[in-house]
Amino acid sequence: RRRRRMQSGAQQQPPPALSAIFRSSIPDAESVAEEAEFSWEEYMEETGANAAPHTTFKHVELSLQSSFQPGMKLEVANKGSADTYWVATIITTCGQLLLLRFSGYGDDRKADFWCDVMTADLHPVGWCAQNDKTLMPPEAIKEKHSDWTEFLVQDLTGSRTAPANLLEGVSVLCGGKNTVDLIVEGAVLELQDAAEPLLYWPVRVVRNVGGRLRLRCAGLSEERQARDTWTFYLDVRLRPLGWALENKLSLGPPTDLKSLNSAADWQQALEEARLDGQKSPLPLEVFKDHVDRPAHAFRTGMKLEMVSPWEPLKICPVSVAKVHDETYFQAALVDLSVDAKPRSVLCHAGSPGILPVQWCLKNGVGLERPPGHEGHDFDWADYLKQCGAEAAPDACFPDTWQNRGFAKDMWLEAVNPRRPSEVCVAQVTQVRGRLLWLRLEGVAKPLSECIVDVESTDIFPVGWCEANAYPLTPPLKPVCQKQKKIAVVQPEKQSAPSQPVETTPVNHCQPVAMDPGSANGRYCCSKIFVNHRCFSGPYLNKGRIAELPQAVGPGKCALVLKELLNMLINAAYKPGRVLKELQELEDPSWECQEETLKAKYKGKTYRSTIRIVRLADQIPDFCRKVCVKLQCCPNLLSPALIADKCPQNCSVQTKTKYTYYYGKKRKLSKPAGGEEPAEGELAKPTRRRKKRKAIFVQKKRRSSAVDYTPAGSPQVSDEGEEDDDEMQSGSEGNSSEPREDHTDASSVEAAGGGRPRRAAALHRAVSAGNAAAGGRDAPVGRRRSTRSLSAHCQNKNKYQPPQGQDEDEGQLVLDRNPLEWSVDEVVQFINSTDCASLANIFQEQDIDGQALLLLTLPTVQECMDLKLGPAIKLCHQIERVKVAFYRQFAN
Repeated sequence: RRRRRMQSGAQQQPPPALSAIFRSSIPDAESVAEEAEFSWEEYMEETGANAAPHTTFKHVELSLQSSFQPGMKLEVANKGSADTYWVATIITTCGQLLLLRFSGYGDDRKADFWCDVMTADLHPVGWCAQNDKTLMPPEAIKEKHSDWTEFLVQDLTGSRTAPANLLEGVSVLCGGKNTVDLIVEGAVLELQDAAEPLLYWPVRVVRNVGGRLRLRCAGLSEERQARDTWTFYLDVRLRPLGWALENKLSLGPPTDLKSLNSAADWQQALEEARLDGQKSPLPLEVFKDHVDRPAHAFRTGMKLEMVSPWEPLKICPVSVAKVHDETYFQAALVDLSVDAKPRSVLCHAGSPGILPVQWCLKNGVGLERPPGHEGHDFDWADYLKQCGAEAAPDACFPDTWQNRGFAKDMWLEAVNPRRPSEVCVAQVTQVRGRLLWLRLEGVAKPLSECIVDVESTDIFPVGWCEANAYPLTPPLKPVCQKQKKIAVVQPEKQSAPSQPVETTPVNHCQPVAMDPGSANGRYCCSKIFVNHRCFSGPYLNKGRIAELPQAVGPGKCALVLKELLNMLINAAYKPGRVLKELQELEDPSWECQEETLKAKYKGKTYRSTIRIVRLADQIPDFCRKVCVKLQCCPNLLSPALIADKCPQNCSVQTKTKYTYYYGKKRKLSKPAGGEEPAEGELAKPTRRRKKRKAIFVQKKRRSSAVDYTPAGSPQVSDEGEEDDDEMQSGSEGNSSEPREDHTDASSVEAAGGGRPRRAAALHRAVSAGNAAAGGRDAPVGRRRSTRSLSAHCQNKNKYQPPQGQDEDEGQLVLDRNPLEWSVDEVVQFINSTDCASLANIFQEQDIDGQALLLLTLPTVQECMDLKLGPAIKLCHQIERVKVAFYRQFAN
């Protein structure tokens, strides 16, 4: 997971946004520091920067490797034969899963199998012999070799067995982890002293950040955390507990901390650390990638150049002051002043930053003059002649020309050498041999520059901090400053704002003293308003829309629009359907970037890649097309605030009537023989439609929503559509069928002619044999399609008067066709029932008569957020209206 995140950042693909605390203060009266959001992807895109390849960070690559490696051998239980085992080879790993192949199959992959190290019966090679278990090849290859013992001897010669500590006992819990994850907080190790190479002391892991360890010496309390040490787990100075005594080395507190405690306190701390380490020993697998340090060839008095450990931007002349042994030597700063104070550092043959004499001259880099040196320039030849010393030969140094693929102007993340706990955005400003000059963004000059070796474990690829949930210090001049929450204005539901609102957008995304090449205003936008009074269309819940913030922004165009679209998806009746509609949104003229949006519905999560515009001047067109796609008022989302009446006069529209404007109706398919269907008669559903309806019935109406199709449209209600089908076949489940546009007039006419026949069929189903309206039977297909109109037809007796009572008892008599009811008339009816408390919901969601007749029990529960009891009570009243409609107006 970490590798994927870092690689996506390095390739400038949209990873999750990286956030950090913005340390600089905005110039204002109080200079209040603000919090800003930093995105590597946006920063590199708009500055034209390139990330250093993740493969150049060898230590990070090692930290991401699994403890199990391809090629390792294990003994695995045979599935077909109880209590027998056979040798298998690890082909590949995926977290705690291993892909194995039994020995004897050669290159044949057909019998490869996966197993979980947490549950599988796995053992190191040799376990069967030690525990009197039988090694037997699988039945499929049993006859392949006559002498399996000889085969195993040849197969295992030179191979590497999986470590026993990862396969047995409690350690199996570590098997699925990367090596770096085996180091847990509280683990005890031994750390080599910074000045004395033969001196070690126990340290505890305070924090593990992707292998970068914060260590605290045993005997120091949390109050002295300023003395903590940061180092990467691959540092050879780290050893397992007990290593010093095993190698006859000394145990003692660090030389620079010894004075902080008494000898008795240090001894007690040592005993406590040993006990803690024995209780939870660190797996030795942690140290498998440690490389022993080679012997050096330095002699006392030799001269060399070195990146100063005290001032990381300077390269200074140094001298070998002491040779400890064949591995370590002491390098002291050349100081020619009278009152010189000795400054030295422990080195070895592979120490980063040690360079041969004249390296700076050959590479065009300035060499720092030694303190006390007279003259402008320091000349090595004169100095060596005066002091009679020799320069260390080039053979003493590592490959000085290995640059690992780093190049100027690449970007990465680097530790601030003056604050080891801080990791900063960094740019490579110069590459010379194996040295990198870095500029740390977010750090004030002149402390913002340093020199590091290409093999330094203090540099990391782009995205490393985000992958390890560690704060990253962003540049002092962010690409875009914005509030932590994009939505900044709260909605006002009841009345228009009393204060005049400035409708002209103002760009608040002004970069602070931007350098050339940085982002400009094209990628930033001001507020985008959600005009709550505008028509919300068939997909969006008007009540939820009213709860949204009045505006989103200002900020980066892509971020503002992403937030806005997420809000719309969450305000939908069926979020997955809106996500599908947005996925189809595109325009060749737009400059877009792809963002992954999510929709959650009925316990399922759907993801889809949406194209979002990046330029501010394309936002009005984008917002308008989003609205058109969702069949709502084109001004619902707009850069302009509509305080009073919408220019589209959309407030007079209702859920069903507004659908006519967009003409979402299916073409009527001709019946066999070329005959046109009778006027107002519905075409029989296709086979696919029947199948999906059948699925819906079997699923017991898991998915439902109000269908806003006009009454006369041949399109039946989609409330039975399964969620999975939504995501695959598009909105409304009918995207594969042709459509044609109709005007309001034709739709209203269809409502008058088409609904009675459809309703008559349902009336016959509800009445269970009563006299049919119209005097003729409906086709089978028609009768089946009406199931979605009323979810209660199969439980009709639940809401109808008990059989045996007078048929007219408790029946509703309507003065007007409910198909023609307005929203106010629906509200008036609900107020006249025992469900009057729910009338405001009908008002908020613009439910007119046609929508009322389409309501079902699942729909009521889902869209009105009602519990089962109140929902049943409401559906009883709706059913009364339906029955009255069938009885009075069906013909």
